[in-house]
Amino acid sequence: MTTKEARKVGRFSVDLEVSNYVDVEAVRRKALRPDQVRRLNIKGVVDSGAAKFVLPKVVAEQLGLQMTNKVRVRYADGRSAKRSLAQGAFVTLLGREGIFTAIVEPNRNDALIGAIVLEDLDLLVDCTHQRLVPRDPKIAVYEIE
Repeated sequence: MTTKEARKVGRFSVDLEVSNYVDVEAVRRKALRPDQVRRLNIKGVVDSGAAKFVLPKVVAEQLGLQMTNKVRVRYADGRSAKRSLAQGAFVTLLGREGIFTAIVEPNRNDALIGAIVLEDLDLLVDCTHQRLVPRDPKIAVYEIE
């Protein structure tokens, strides 16, 4: 297996919905109609070797996510850069939902779904079939000890 092939192990695309959590909460408080929630259906690359959740800058802007402080990121090729964080990304994936902080990447076209999202939503990576599967399809299961 070449180095390039090895980097692709555990990487495949999925569809997900990303919404602005401030809008979702406003609907729950009846301060906003459901059709007013800023949401997008986008492609995401599942990368079992990545840790964080990454959104394209254009997606974060369209959703109106609050941009906060900057962080330093390191790419697989050794480069590093400073990137903004976007707060309140409400992710729906395979019927599971969670609220995440996303690293904002200016030149990216799809989301990057790393280990933190997978762990929080209790989704397992099936590399053989290039898909995500819930550990238990009925309910999320968490290890607490």
